[in-house]
Amino acid sequence: MAGNPLEHAMATLSGKTLFITGASRGIGRAIALRAARDGANIAIASKSSVPNPKLPGTIHSVAAEVEAAGGQALALKCDIRDEDQVGAAVAATVDAFGGIDILVNNASAIWLHGLLETPMKRFDLMQQVNARGSFLCAQACMPWLLQAPNPHILTLAPPPSLDPKWWGPHTGYTLAKMGMSFVTLGLAAEFAGRGIAINALWPRTIIATDALNLIPGVDIAGCRTPDIVADAAHAVLVAPASARSGAFLIDEDVLREAGVHDLDGYAVERGRPLLPDLFL
Repeated sequence: MAGNPLEHAMATLSGKTLFITGASRGIGRAIALRAARDGANIAIASKSSVPNPKLPGTIHSVAAEVEAAGGQALALKCDIRDEDQVGAAVAATVDAFGGIDILVNNASAIWLHGLLETPMKRFDLMQQVNARGSFLCAQACMPWLLQAPNPHILTLAPPPSLDPKWWGPHTGYTLAKMGMSFVTLGLAAEFAGRGIAINALWPRTIIATDALNLIPGVDIAGCRTPDIVADAAHAVLVAPASARSGAFLIDEDVLREAGVHDLDGYAVERGRPLLPDLFL
């Protein structure tokens, strides 16, 4: 579409209902809190219902933060591998808020190892959470999204790539993550012309989240905070759904398109060289 897709953007997510997977920490939490500041309704769908000393954050702690920030929260213990749990979580969201305007597929499992170091249980987890989970959540939310006035699905997934440099080191993870990308590509094509924006968003640089504990040797000082992805997601989600669909967006490109050119404030440590994220 010609022109700037954000040109006629609504300024706010006030009153919108977002169903966010994996929102108990990291990028999902940041997206939830950014929407909460607008006065949005947030369904926090995640497995983390009790505190874990290794991975801080639960659905309940984020729900409290959402409400403190000005939003309405619904804490939903939900394993997105389970069709019944996803269906129940979507039904609870609709009961609480009257519908669903936005699905954010953020939940993801990661294991950056090769064939001989990858237990099949870990392989299965990644495929079930990443690609299958995104498909299942879209399927469960779609009847409500199609009734919403400005519906979006936004999936945290990279631009599709067949470059062997991304496949050779960790085929299992790349398959699972690219699976999310291909789900985005397919659903955007399937629902083209139905008034729903189905896009993917990916960070240019590594984001400082607790998942970094699974990536040995990453210098957190060379990362950005989750706020850059949250602000980029907000810019995408307030835009008219007719503006674009099937796009693979990069956080800093979205923000520059929205008129934000100074990105230094998102750095964990200003002035440090930034580490590019996987798949870019």
